[in-house]
Amino acid sequence: MSASIRIGQGFDVHAFGEGDHVMLAGVRVAHDRGIVAHSDGDVVLHALCDALLGALALGDIGRHFPPSDPQWKDADSRAFLRHCDHLIRNRGWMAGNVDITVICERPRVGPHAEAMRRVIALDLGIELDAVSVKATTTETLGFTGRGEGIAAQAVCLLIRT
Repeated sequence: MSASIRIGQGFDVHAFGEGDHVMLAGVRVAHDRGIVAHSDGDVVLHALCDALLGALALGDIGRHFPPSDPQWKDADSRAFLRHCDHLIRNRGWMAGNVDITVICERPRVGPHAEAMRRVIALDLGIELDAVSVKATTTETLGFTGRGEGIAAQAVCLLIRT
């Protein structure tokens, strides 16, 4: 018997570098640092892409969008998310819900969480109440606590269409 649901999880990390903003779930968030990355460095969407791909054993984001490929230089990670959604839908699946946690001391995610939820819901073609975006700190411990970078983890439930 074939499963009617699949679960995937993803995790991504990027270091802070020069810049004046970070991209989080397709939303430009003002910050006193930027992200060191080949693409736009959107840890939220990268973690979510890995969760979607992982649920169907389709590899990871690096396999589909290798950082060694110059076409992905400074790429908008929303294109990655839409591509992953296309891959899962072509296999008869869709996101039932997604749950994302951003891990950082700064920038503050709360003021932008609703905008992030709207972007993800739009790009995945799912209801807003099926998208959760929240944040936590590491209480000043580790690289995120020291303000050296930012991380995100994502979980998704895929359902057959």
